[in-house]
Amino acid sequence: MSTQKKRSYDSASRLAKVAQTRERILAVAKTLFAKHGIDNVTIDQLATGAEVSAPTVFAQFQSKQGILRALANDTLFDDRYETLVRKAQSITEPVERLAVVAAIARNTYDVEKSKMGLLRGASAFSPELKELEREGEQRRYHRQESTIRLFIDNHALAPGLDRARARDVLWALTSRDIYRMLVVEKGWSSDAYEQWLADTLRNALVKR
Repeated sequence: MSTQKKRSYDSASRLAKVAQTRERILAVAKTLFAKHGIDNVTIDQLATGAEVSAPTVFAQFQSKQGILRALANDTLFDDRYETLVRKAQSITEPVERLAVVAAIARNTYDVEKSKMGLLRGASAFSPELKELEREGEQRRYHRQESTIRLFIDNHALAPGLDRARARDVLWALTSRDIYRMLVVEKGWSSDAYEQWLADTLRNALVKR
């Protein structure tokens, strides 16, 4: 084996081991966070469970917040999410865009409920989880700017709505809280929630 091929092989092997270690740490973290709550789990416990050193955990994620962020990103932003986002970005008709916005909200919260429900239940009052949620809400608010810009460019906003108010309305109606109240608390199906959200967004935002 040539020196260059050996280096490439060694590099690929190291990257594979790093990825495997990352996944092992995240799997342990998800289990321990859901069982004990985020605040009650230490980096040393995560390292022991993943059979690595604490410095290895820090090197991968920097902190428990970093681990939690990686868990959320890997769980919520799946292939279905990415496909819906690309579809939304490709739509230039405002009302059609809103239907996909509703589908994105439904997909995000469905995945969150099924794959992160236990973790949230055990860590409902965790400052780290609250901070992650705050970051996520800011990101969601900023990402929705393109949809409101589409409405403005097409002169499609309902009377009385300016850019700031329209962004607030879109952000509020697509919130986790409304999904939780309707789907989790009141037992709506996800299909019913998505249809209601699409209709409500149209009624609230579209000029008639």
